[in-house]
Amino acid sequence: MTPATAGPAAEEPHVATVADVVGLVGDVPLDRIIWHPFPATEDDVVRLGDAEPKRLCELVDGVLVEKVTGNRESLLAGWLITCLNNFVVPRRFGVVGAPDAAMRLAPGLLRLPDVSFVRWAAPPSPDAAYAPDLAVEILSERNTRREIDRKRREYFAAGTRLVWIVDPRAETVAVYTDPDTHTLLTSADTLTGGDVLPGFRLPVADLFGYLDPPTAPPPL
Repeated sequence: MTPATAGPAAEEPHVATVADVVGLVGDVPLDRIIWHPFPATEDDVVRLGDAEPKRLCELVDGVLVEKVTGNRESLLAGWLITCLNNFVVPRRFGVVGAPDAAMRLAPGLLRLPDVSFVRWAAPPSPDAAYAPDLAVEILSERNTRREIDRKRREYFAAGTRLVWIVDPRAETVAVYTDPDTHTLLTSADTLTGGDVLPGFRLPVADLFGYLDPPTAPPPL
């Protein structure tokens, strides 16, 4: 796992009003902001993740923000995890994480990428910050542009080298190798692992085609 330095969220935020809190976490809908307890800790993230019903939350400067997942997004995450594991496991490159794998990007900043890849290396100490080598965010209708922009910058500030932003509705993948520039892939293109997963290739059409029903009924 790659050690990381504290990202921008390590600075003390100025929070005076509810509007400040909403802006701080990326203009997410109010019903995704969990106000009790405040300030929250990593223990609260674990407690809610283990509760019944389970609530996946990220921790942003002491604020719990519930992670949004939909059926289509979850299915795509599962398929992408399968594709990555089929490539990674035989080569023993590292481990592929699911949406409940929390990443401590900086003190007080826990993110749960929809899919992640971390190379095999010395694991961090319990209090260390670390980032995935690859972070994947699969967009939901309830994600905001500011939320995703903040996440992307936090990943790179923490040491992530590759970010994929998957848009299920447009059927595109935005590939970032730095916080500000990206290549937009469509169904005519092939998604690759770049320097992070050299040799990995997945046609974008195959990524989204997983959700297409068969043209003929399956054999009995």
